Amino acid sequence: MTTPFDPSPVPPPECPAHADVGEFGPGGLRRLFGPAHEKDPVGLYEKLRAEHGPVAPVLINQDVPAWLVLGHSENLHMTRTPSLYSRDSRRWRLIQDGTVGMTNPLAPIFTYQPICVFADGAEHERQRGAVTDSIARIDHRGVRRFINRFSNRLVNDFCEAGHADLVGRFAEHLPMMVMCQILGMPEEYDEQLVQSARDMIKGTETAIASNEYVMAALFRLVTRRRAEPRDDFATWMVEHPAALGDDEIAQHLRLVLIAAYETTANLIANVLRMVLTDPRFRAQLSGGHMTLPEAVEQTLWDEPPFTAILGRWAAGDSELGGQKIKAGDALIVGIAPANVDPVVRPDPSASMQGNRAHLAFSGGPHECPGQDIGRAIADTGVDALLMRLPDIQLAVEEHELRYRSTLMARHLIELPVAFAPRPQQEVSGPPAPAPRNAPRQEWQVNSPARNGAQPSVTAQPLPAQPLPAQTAAPMAAQPGPVPQAPGTEPPAVTLPQQRRGSAPVRAWRALVTWWRGY
Repeated sequence: MTTPFDPSPVPPPECPAHADVGEFGPGGLRRLFGPAHEKDPVGLYEKLRAEHGPVAPVLINQDVPAWLVLGHSENLHMTRTPSLYSRDSRRWRLIQDGTVGMTNPLAPIFTYQPICVFADGAEHERQRGAVTDSIARIDHRGVRRFINRFSNRLVNDFCEAGHADLVGRFAEHLPMMVMCQILGMPEEYDEQLVQSARDMIKGTETAIASNEYVMAALFRLVTRRRAEPRDDFATWMVEHPAALGDDEIAQHLRLVLIAAYETTANLIANVLRMVLTDPRFRAQLSGGHMTLPEAVEQTLWDEPPFTAILGRWAAGDSELGGQKIKAGDALIVGIAPANVDPVVRPDPSASMQGNRAHLAFSGGPHECPGQDIGRAIADTGVDALLMRLPDIQLAVEEHELRYRSTLMARHLIELPVAFAPRPQQEVSGPPAPAPRNAPRQEWQVNSPARNGAQPSVTAQPLPAQPLPAQTAAPMAAQPGPVPQAPGTEPPAVTLPQQRRGSAPVRAWRALVTWWRGY
């Protein structure tokens, strides 16, 4: 059988024949780029599975050979065995001999950087420890509060029009707004940062320039936090006992920002598409048979945000899925094909509620450490959108929806919707970056002081529109007014005109609101 490492000529990027990208390349190998992949990546995965089994030889950008791992158990074995399949791209034989260089559009993804995703062993533990420890300091209930605020702010931008593109106006912006707030760089959030973050992993000719733009913003952040520490993720990284250098910190901030942004933007778009196009999916949500977190999990099985990840290099000769892997070979984690592997999922249409065995966040020691933040952004954001616009409908036929496929993701380009126009709602501003001596963010509840002073909260405005069936009123109502300390002004609050329930009902609503965090 032909392997991706037979001595077949690889045309240079400037070769005229290279412009005509067909389904097959040198050596008769299928390409994971070009029109065939763009049109139907899922169909291409299944062709490869039928032809080669759970591990298939393929070509990536500029006809570079690699192995695509399609099987679920094979992917788990690869990701859980770093001694055989390393994350250090310097092991790649084609980098060592100069075949692959910085002109490759995927260079921002595979070029070695001093960060945990390219490290193994003790160095990986040191660097990843700084990331995971900093993630552990994030107040998840507080995060949900400003996810809800940002979501409502975005909805305010288009709710009066009665129509919108939920990809360009909502899904692409909410994760970046939230991540900039978490990292401590809300002033850097703008349209160029959003588009640069999305462009740099597409494998386009502008990916390298987009990467430079993002890195410049992150280096500015590190410099600011060295001089002015705040209560944010960047400061926690700067002050971590691992003593990371400025370059290490900036690179890890990019990792957190881009991984969380891209996965969550795709996840939100995919969840919304399934809600709008699958009657059973929406009926289960409306009937209370499925919660939004469960809907997010089902989407992670069916349409994972990352479809594949280039990022394992053979440390020595081995065998995987019946294929002979040689030292220095590149391997691709096949997330989407693994999630529909017939061995573990014989019926792809079956509900996967309650099952988190998918590979949407990879696996092994390099499994995504911030996956719960992504889940929170997705389910809280979609919940807020559906609460504001319960009658939302797809404005085009489902077959008219367009996608853009890259090696790493299948990205929904637009999601046009229509709904009854609604007025904007008052949305309180995001929490300001706290000075070092501030013990609480403004979206946190303060515990009662020993001198008897009462706690204070900043109340959230509630929508006046009817709620969708899947989010019943007890799940969205707020507790009653909070007593204020003498001489203090009560917090501003906007409440819809509605009857208050009995005391037990109000107590239950308060408990549910506290539990959900918004």
